[in-house]
Amino acid sequence: MTLELPEAQTIIDNSDCLHSDAEVLAALDRMAVAMTADLQYANPIVYTVMNGGLIVSGHLLPRLRFPLEVSYMHATRYRKETSGGVLDWKVKPQESMKGRVVVIVDDILDEGHTLAAILEYCLEQGAKEVRVAVLIDKKHDRKAAGVTADYVGLEVEDRFLFGCGMDYQGYWRNTLAIYAVHGM
Repeated sequence: MTLELPEAQTIIDNSDCLHSDAEVLAALDRMAVAMTADLQYANPIVYTVMNGGLIVSGHLLPRLRFPLEVSYMHATRYRKETSGGVLDWKVKPQESMKGRVVVIVDDILDEGHTLAAILEYCLEQGAKEVRVAVLIDKKHDRKAAGVTADYVGLEVEDRFLFGCGMDYQGYWRNTLAIYAVHGM
């Protein structure tokens, strides 16, 4: 279902801003400091999970002051819906992960089923180690078993979120601030 433009504008106008642009940028700064301390000598390959991780990676990667390779993957369960389904690999990683430290950058760790499948794939491809960096870790007890993030920018309550890569029916990934749909 595609939103009409007036409805898309109404969504943001009636949503709660949970974290401002400045708070998001400060969280990315903290993540970069921790990642640099841990990974500066690891020669990692950093994969952005599309589409959600695009905005996060665009702001995070320039803050990482060490050599790394960058690529992307596209796996989704949502397809512009508000709840997930079966994992759909749109683009699998093309670069060899064998013996490499792999860093997965995404917008949010919610239930983690997509991330669990990505982690399993990376390990099957021979990654020496897989680390996860997410801007948002949603606080609830429905996470997939064993799925955690190594680098987290912000913890957020269990609401329907959008902004900074997260979308509401395909819209509002482009805002830097983090919003929650009012009543959701």
